[in-house]
Amino acid sequence: MSAQLIYDLVPLGSTLVYTDGSPRPPERHRKKLAVWETRNSGGRLIRKQAEARVGNTVLPASITLHKGDYGNQGTIVLRVHQTFSVNSDLKFAVKERPAIGSVLVLARPGDDAELVHLAANRADAEEWLTRHGYPRAVFREITADTVAADAVEGRAAA
Repeated sequence: MSAQLIYDLVPLGSTLVYTDGSPRPPERHRKKLAVWETRNSGGRLIRKQAEARVGNTVLPASITLHKGDYGNQGTIVLRVHQTFSVNSDLKFAVKERPAIGSVLVLARPGDDAELVHLAANRADAEEWLTRHGYPRAVFREITADTVAADAVEGRAAA
């Protein structure tokens, strides 16, 4: 499916994979493999940003994936995110959706909110929030309606 369909249909917290369709280079070609991995990987959908206008320039809507955390002994030093325009030529697929009853911890309210944690339930979300500093955080529970919203206008999120 396209990045536009991901933006339109897939809920935050879903795990996605994406590809450009090219074959994986052999391990011995490290530089080619590194380039290939930037266009063939996956991550958790953490943000959907609407189209924006800056002067005469129009920035298209985009999706952001959390690809990983790097650190040592429980301390995260680096978070890796990758943002894709809805006009991206990559093909996306949903690997896993958040379970019904799980709770999204969003950094701030509103349509431009960013997912900072996916908890199994509300109690886990509240406990996580006491250990992390997000003063404007909001919770959004994944309901059956959220999952059912994957089919809109006859289109299905595969």
